[in-house]
Amino acid sequence: MLSVVIPAAAGEEVGGVSFLLPPLYEVFWAAVTLLVILLLVGRYGLPRIYAALDERAARIQEGLDLADKARQQQADAQQQAAQLVEEARHEAARIREDAQGQAREILAQARREAQTEAVAIHEAAQRQIMADTQAAQISLRTDVGLLASSLAEQIVGEQLRDTDLSARVIDRFMDELDTLGPIGGVDDGAAAEELR
Repeated sequence: MLSVVIPAAAGEEVGGVSFLLPPLYEVFWAAVTLLVILLLVGRYGLPRIYAALDERAARIQEGLDLADKARQQQADAQQQAAQLVEEARHEAARIREDAQGQAREILAQARREAQTEAVAIHEAAQRQIMADTQAAQISLRTDVGLLASSLAEQIVGEQLRDTDLSARVIDRFMDELDTLGPIGGVDDGAAAEELR
């Protein structure tokens, strides 16, 4: 191993504590340098560091506040959305009930109108049947009258020239037919159908 020989200064003892401790002037200049560095750092560096730390802490707090605010807004939005959905369901149910009520009312009105129309059609058909029956009776009366007049002329052997007399004969014959009623249980309408 190499041994280092340190020459001893005049008046110093070799070995002992002085070998381990630096000289006092070095300690003094080291302390002054350290003090200057601390003063410079304390005067210029620390305020900037503290300002940066404060700014960062403020940004972090602002971000946390914004996150809380956003979370609260999201919760409010979800609550409003749920409320809107519930209101929409109630509104849809009300509209559905109104539509069903209107449908029932429309059906009832359509039934009433259909019944009224059916009654009107039935009455019109009855009137038409009565008119057709009367027309058939008049036509039948006229045909029977002509047949009776022609038959009377053949029986008498002469042509009946007196129209009043022939009209009276026809009317009397028709009145007799009316008083007889249906022949063999057949009414006038059925007899008219058979004649056709």
